[in-house]
Amino acid sequence: MKKKILRRLAAVWTALILILPLAGCNGGVMMSLLGKIFGGKSAYTVGSDITADQITDFYFTYENINYNAHYQRYRFYKEGDTHFFFHETREKPGEYGWTSEADTTVTGTVELTEDEWQAFFAAIEGGTVEKREVSDESGDSGPWTYLYWTGDKGDIQQYSFPSVSDRLAFETFCEEMRDAH
Repeated sequence: MKKKILRRLAAVWTALILILPLAGCNGGVMMSLLGKIFGGKSAYTVGSDITADQITDFYFTYENINYNAHYQRYRFYKEGDTHFFFHETREKPGEYGWTSEADTTVTGTVELTEDEWQAFFAAIEGGTVEKREVSDESGDSGPWTYLYWTGDKGDIQQYSFPSVSDRLAFETFCEEMRDAH
């Protein structure tokens, strides 16, 4: 009886490995599906799986190298028991290409109150964190978002907003934080 069950599991496993790539699934999707089938967790939700106290660092970075090149980074992080917000804007008006530190127009670091940290947490709540994906694709402007937390074990750090409107609301929140300080 055990051998029969093991043979069936092997057949299902083999079928998944052969069929999923043909269906257009990439490696990340395959691992996610296999994780769900075999009981592993492939994504963690901010708010239910990851609490505000577990977050040590959050990066949001966007870069455009086309005409009027610009770069924007927002970072929320913890040092000891203190929370901070960092922002950096780089601009090359009327130019193309990568921006460098010489192109920095605005930068700042601010210590956050507990209410401001909770507002940040509310802005990312509901998003998911998964294992980092390595991509050879080029030309992507981002945003690239990474969340470091005490349970990430060094590789579960790639953050995704629940929706585009949530991402835009986060950017507005960051602009307001930047302008308020």
